[in-house]
Formats: sequence, structure tokens, C-alpha cells
Amino acid sequence: MSSAMRTRVTEAFKADKDPRKINLGVGAYRDENGKPYVLSAVKKAEEVLRAANPDKEYLPITGLADFTKNAAKLAYGKESAPLNTNSIAVTQSISGTGALRIGGAFLARFYPKSNVIYLPVPSWGNHTPIFRDSGLEVRGYRYFDKSTVGLDFKGLIEDLKNAPEGAIVLLHACAHNPTGVDPTPEQWKEISNVVKEKGLFPFFDMAYQGFASGSTARDAFAVRHFVEEGHQIALSQSFAKNMGLYGERVGAFSVTAADPEEKARLESQLKIVIRPMYSNPPLHGARIANTILATPELYGEWEGEVKGMAERIISMRERLYDALSSTHKTPGEWGHIKSQIGMFSFTGLNAAQTKTLAEKAHIYMTADGRISMAGLNANNIDHFAESVNKAVRGDL
Repeated sequence: MSSAMRTRVTEAFKADKDPRKINLGVGAYRDENGKPYVLSAVKKAEEVLRAANPDKEYLPITGLADFTKNAAKLAYGKESAPLNTNSIAVTQSISGTGALRIGGAFLARFYPKSNVIYLPVPSWGNHTPIFRDSGLEVRGYRYFDKSTVGLDFKGLIEDLKNAPEGAIVLLHACAHNPTGVDPTPEQWKEISNVVKEKGLFPFFDMAYQGFASGSTARDAFAVRHFVEEGHQIALSQSFAKNMGLYGERVGAFSVTAADPEEKARLESQLKIVIRPMYSNPPLHGARIANTILATPELYGEWEGEVKGMAERIISMRERLYDALSSTHKTPGEWGHIKSQIGMFSFTGLNAAQTKTLAEKAHIYMTADGRISMAGLNANNIDHFAESVNKAVRGDL
């Protein structure tokens, strides 16, 4: 969803005085009472940092070294061959957006095979301007099938097979934004085979590791499988969603290398990109994230919390599905509500229905029917389900 679209939804929600109003456009986690949530592990990490009384000196161009090391371990897994042979070039970034921008600029300047990047259709609204502004030509590959409200796997494979050799392909590692539709592990394996056959360059955007399924390992399956299969990959990581560090802007960008010597060259190239862009990254959020990743007790608590957030969203999916399919017997097939994963869901509602829901039921979402599942809770889900049922039937 574009920032302009999200702003319009939020502004309309704020102007509405009805106590039943619901904002399902916000792309941030909300607790059971609809309030922003600061993780306990984050609060404890901040206490550790306060006690240490650290300085506020500049970080190096590529950021906090301990953080980037632990971020790479989280993404690639401690058994990863490139990790254990010191063959991953990694830099701290200004959250996931900054990682994507670094990656786009890096590939536009130093990747000799192609200046074309393929994005899934649809994709996160900011992907296209990020890569266009980086100097890459943006094209699309089929991803979402409106007729099934699911993955257009046949179209995806066909489009990747028809892409020019060496082209870059952006892949959402988990919890595809905005659809919530992910390939299965077997489908990921087939995608990997096609990418290898065509000599494409895979660029993963992993903004929701742990937040999608509740398991950091399961959510990193695609990234780890591609690396195990011998692909050189680029990876964008964000700690906004899974640690709730939205405003701290904590992320990382990495590229796998053939050996430590190539890694050193890649890191030098990354510094060339970053230095004139923003010089060096912010300090505090990286220290929070690293304290959690490096402290076994906090890491365990964080994993439990991120699992709890994921499970709350999954429970909302199940409850909404039951309300629509069983309680209200709403016309249509609603299985996609449960099969989609992560924060967002493409409901299948059309623009006219979303307009009616805003005007008559005080429920705000984007015109394409995308909702943030985190905006639903025990206090509002019945009103939402009943209103959707009426909108679909034309009775609202």
C-alpha cells in the first residue's frame, strides 16, 4: 500500500467520531485492545543499555558490527555455509526501506548483467519508486490470482522463465505484502530451480521474519533454501515488525559472496554506495536489537513474544473465517482468510464494498480490499464480520 493511500485511510478514520470505527489500513501491530505494543524484551534491552551508559559516537559506515553479525545469523541460520566461511557482506540499514534502497543502488552500479528488476504483481507500494529511483528498470511478474484469491503459480513460473537471463527478481521471503499469499516450500523449490536455470539474481525482502508463522526458522525457509542451492542472493531485513522497532529504523542489507576475498570487495562497494547517501546509520535501535539477539534470555523471551503476536493474528484469521463461513454464511468462498499469512489479507472485497463499509459501518481499509489483520481484536471482529456479510449481500 502506498503511503498516500495509507494516509487517506488514516485521515478518514481520525475524522470519524463513531465509537465503532475500525482502522484496518495501518501497517503496524496492535494489541488486543487496538493499542501500539512495545515488546517486553525491548524494554528490558533498553534497561540493559541505560545501565551500561553507552556513548553517542558515530557508527562506522556499515553500522554496528555485532548487530550485523547477529542479524545475518538470524536470517541465514547458524549452520549457513556462507556465514561460517565469512562470506556474507552485510551492512546495517535504515530499516527495510533503507536496505532495499542500498540494494537497488548497489545492483544498479555494480551488477553488470542487468539493470532490470522484476517485482511480483502486486507488491508493496514503495518497491517500485525505490528501485526506479535506484536506476533500475522495473517490470512485473504474475503473482496474485484474483479469481482464486491465491497464488498464480503457473503465471509466476511462466513469467520468470520468460525473463531475460541475468535479470534481478524480487522475492518476498514470507508474509507477502500486500496479499498475505506465500508459496509453499515445494513451490519455493521450483522457483529456485527456475531462477537457477535462467541465471536470474534473487533479491529477497524479508520484513516479517518470525512475525508471519511465529517461527523465525520457518519464515526464513526460502532464503536458506536458495543459499543451500548455491544461489548468490541479496537480502533486505527489517526489525520494525518482529521487534516492534518501527520508529527506531533498524534493518540490514546483505549479499552472499563466493569467499572472504569477494566479501571484502562487496563491503567496499557497499561503503561507496552508503557514504554519500546517509554517511552512517542510527545507533540506538541497533543496540536494542543486538542486545536481544546476543542475550540468550532476552532472545528466548523475544521469540516467545513474536510467536504470541503471530498467533494472535492467526487466531483473528480463524475467528473471521468462522464468522463469515459458519455464523453468517456469507456468499462466496472465504478459505483464503485462513490460508493467507502475516499481517495483511486480501479479502476479495471490491472498491464499492469497501466504500460502503467506510460510509455505513465506519470500517476503513484500502479500496482494493486489503486489511491489516492486526487491527482486528475481540472487541471489534464481530462488528467487522457482520458488516462484511451485509456489504457482500448488498444489505448494508
